[in-house]
Amino acid sequence: MSVEEPARLLVGGNEVAGYVVDPALDARHGPRPYLHPVHTLGGTVVTDALPADHVWHLGASLAVQDVDGVNLWGGRTYVRDVGYTWREDHGRIVHTDWTRRSADLLAHQLQWRDPRGGVLLTERRQLVASAVTPDVWRLDLDSALTAPPDRSVRLGSPATNGRPGGAGYGGFFWRAVADGEATVFTADAAGEEAVNGSAAPWLALAGVGPGGGAYTLVFAGLGPGDRWFVRTAMYPGVCVAFAFDTPAEIPAAGTRQGRYQVLICDGTLPPDRCAALVSGR
Repeated sequence: MSVEEPARLLVGGNEVAGYVVDPALDARHGPRPYLHPVHTLGGTVVTDALPADHVWHLGASLAVQDVDGVNLWGGRTYVRDVGYTWREDHGRIVHTDWTRRSADLLAHQLQWRDPRGGVLLTERRQLVASAVTPDVWRLDLDSALTAPPDRSVRLGSPATNGRPGGAGYGGFFWRAVADGEATVFTADAAGEEAVNGSAAPWLALAGVGPGGGAYTLVFAGLGPGDRWFVRTAMYPGVCVAFAFDTPAEIPAAGTRQGRYQVLICDGTLPPDRCAALVSGR
């Protein structure tokens, strides 16, 4: 099956997300498969792609700025004691084969490659869309990242490379879109400063979409050592950060498993409703 064919996810026969598998992007933008546009069952768009403030933010995607020194996030690389610097270190995450494809499920194999095309990691990824209530649907994204048999692979972030201010991003990242500033909260904290870097079981981001519809996104799925990276003042975004303040490592021939859930909801939900949705109530 050609990688140029459009991919999409449907719930109840209606498209809720497009999946751009083989984007034709400049290497500096971190080319990789990404979900966009994603919208609520009511039609409110809740992702942004190629925004002017950070062109390399691509809807909802998996991306890490430092994979053994290779930038797979896009944009400038943070260099210790120097700051952000344009470098010729951009790789790409490449779709290699579909393993299963249906209206509500997309499963494929990928390679995380360095600038010369060398394979840093292989990945098996599956995305599933399912209805929860008439105004909520759920995205499940499962990822298995495997290191080569002969060497371990280090995952880092601007924070682990010396940037202050809690810039520990890199992992499963969702660039939202909001008319005005979005709000972010967990069961017991609210606001960017209080939530960034936390390990709460779930996290919600609420905003108003470009058409005026209110929405809430509820995220779950932190793995061991993961933290939440969030932004609301500069832009609306949430990331399951793999290396928030400490580098992560995938041992030789080892696999890093990730299982992420996002509940895409119409309306502004209170914390107790978010918690109930995450627990399946």
